[in-house]
Amino acid sequence: MLSTLAAVPAQKKSKKALPTDAILKELRTYGLAYPGAHTKSPWPGHLDLAVNDKTFAYLSLEGEPFGISCKLPRSASMALMLPGTKPTAYGLGKSGWVSAEFPEGQVPPIDVLKAWVDESYRAQAPKKLVKQLDAGVPDAAPVTKPAKKKPRPRARKK
Repeated sequence: MLSTLAAVPAQKKSKKALPTDAILKELRTYGLAYPGAHTKSPWPGHLDLAVNDKTFAYLSLEGEPFGISCKLPRSASMALMLPGTKPTAYGLGKSGWVSAEFPEGQVPPIDVLKAWVDESYRAQAPKKLVKQLDAGVPDAAPVTKPAKKKPRPRARKK
């Protein structure tokens, strides 16, 4: 009987699934739907969202406490007023990166986080991919640009 037990390989301890794991999967799926988006693992234990090898969302792994960091050039000041948010470490906060952590049991606001992923993608992606996004995805939030002024007609010389 002992030899039979010894032959069974030891199973790896699996991380306990957290309620936020489904939200992480949804955010990754959402982010990967953008043109040119892919996952990136800059170091072990990370699976982030990137475009042209530039990260646009740092996401925690399933089984770990939920956390996200995004580049928010337009809405960082508003995002930093929310509980659980802070400027991203390693000097990234100076460039508009915001990190949010949510305590276990608190459901992160998925719509707000999707808006962050969208803004961050648009900040990091090449302009041609953002144009492709705006042309091909009807549900995408439009990029707000100031309207171009029409040139004034010049006065004729007499």
